[in-house]
Order: sequence, then C-alpha cells, then structure tokens
Amino acid sequence: MKIRIGSRKSKLAMWQTYYVQDKLTKAGVDTEIITMETKGDKILDTSIAKIGSKGVFTEELEEQLANGDIDIAVHSAKDMPSVLPEEFELIAFTDREESNDVLVSHNPELSLENQTKKIVIGTSSVRRRALLKLYYPHVETVDIRGNLQTRIKKMQDGLCDGILLAYAGVHRMNLESMIVRHFPVDKFVPPVGQGCVAIEAAGTLPIEKKEMIRSCINNPDSETCLLAERAFLRCLEGGCSIPAFALATLDGNTLSLSGGLVSLDGTKNITSTRIGSRAEAQSIGKELGTFILGSGGKELLADIRSLQD
Repeated sequence: MKIRIGSRKSKLAMWQTYYVQDKLTKAGVDTEIITMETKGDKILDTSIAKIGSKGVFTEELEEQLANGDIDIAVHSAKDMPSVLPEEFELIAFTDREESNDVLVSHNPELSLENQTKKIVIGTSSVRRRALLKLYYPHVETVDIRGNLQTRIKKMQDGLCDGILLAYAGVHRMNLESMIVRHFPVDKFVPPVGQGCVAIEAAGTLPIEKKEMIRSCINNPDSETCLLAERAFLRCLEGGCSIPAFALATLDGNTLSLSGGLVSLDGTKNITSTRIGSRAEAQSIGKELGTFILGSGGKELLADIRSLQD
C-alpha cells in the first residue's frame, strides 16, 4: 500500500508533512510527498481577510484530492475552514503542540507593557490584531504575510519591532531563542485548532487506507478537542477572517471549552466556557457558539463583516 501525501511547500508545512510521513513509514507504509503552492502562499500583498476565509490554504490541495493525484493532504488545523466541501473530510488529527501565541523579536528587551515608546507588531491575524487592541491599545499593528522565515526577515529589515506567532510553528522551526513573551491561553485564547495538524481526504478514499492512516496518525484526545472547537466555529460560520477563538482541554473524560469573539477594535469581547463529557464534544461546541451568538455575537459578526467588505 502506498500513500501519496499532498503539502504546501513552506518549511513549516514540510515539517508537518515529514512528521506525518515518519509515522506512516514507521508502520511500514510506502509514501510519496507531492508539494504545491496555494492561493494563500501566492498572494502576499493582501490580508487573509481580504482574500477570503474559505480555501485560502486548502483549495489547490483539495483539487488534487478530488482528482486522485494525492491520497491525503496535510494542513495546519487552524487553516481549515469550519465547513469543508461535502466531498472531503478530516480523517485524523495529530498530537497537539502547545497552543499558545508568542511574541518573537530580534530585540530581547521588547515589552508590550512599555508605553513610553512606539511599538509596532506584525501580524496577519484579525484575532491577534483585535486582542492586541483589547489588551494593549497603545501598540500599533502592521500586516505581515509570508512564511515564517520571510516574516522574520521583514521584521529584521525594520517593518516592525516584533511578530505575534503560534508557539507551535516557532518551536518546530527551532526559533525559540527569539521568543520574548509567551501569552497565556486564558488571555490570548488561540484560534480553533492551533498547534494541531489535520489530515484531509476525499470521501472516495478506500476505507482500508483511511483506517490505516487513522491508526498511525490520529490522537483521540486531539480529535475530541478539535471536534468541539470546530463545532463552535461552524456555529459562527467562521474562518480565519473573523476574530473568533476557542480552546478545548480534557481532564479524563471531562471536556472544557472556552471561546468567544472580539470586535476588530477590541472594545467588545464576548467569552464563555462550557463543560461536559468528551462524548458530547460537538454538542458542547454548538452550545457555546449558540450562546456567543445570542449574547451579542450575531450583531458583532455583522459589524465585523461589514467593515471587511
């Protein structure tokens, strides 16, 4: 049996792909990696929100899945739209890395608490920009796109003083020495899926391949948490163009899901937590999403989308 693995070409995407390939190889599975560029990789002068939240990093890989040119596609789970086209599914989730955000800088003395000087932070995330406005309104932001190495070079060339990033990517690229601040997940709640790698397949993938891939790669705890988080985001009909966030954790069979929505200017922040059994993961996500929408989130989303049009 041979598994053809589709991936984006960036160093971080390839790290994730080699990680998946290694798990399959150790199980005696023959593999082949096929790389490609996605819309999100090619368009670097426009924010993700302006490009559109659906399929920015997945559309080209899904075309290859549909054509049968690849068996699976490897994604950062946080890049996945809340609703996939009906002919595709997420069949596995890897072990999850720490999910928090970090501040990276070439200046080890950089502090967001310092209000005596101008501080410019680079980020392409509407969530991170909104949370900065909420907690650090004196900090300026600038949009920064490209792979991790490209963004760091832009920072070093003077575009900004620091960059807000996911710890997982920084860690996987061995750039932890540049971290000057770890943000707690109860303050800077991460986006849905951050720190986890998702495996996508077409519904036509033979069942024996699907089951074999799941047995090699899927982490049941990661899957449970991601099902809850993605159900929350699906309720908000959201993707990476809205400042929504959610993080699920497990304690035995008890699942806790915290999440919410913040306005683009940081002046409104709607959050809540739901707790239940792991077997109710998707119901918990839907319940939290419904609460956020009914607590002003529906109107807030309308305002956000009108400002982005």
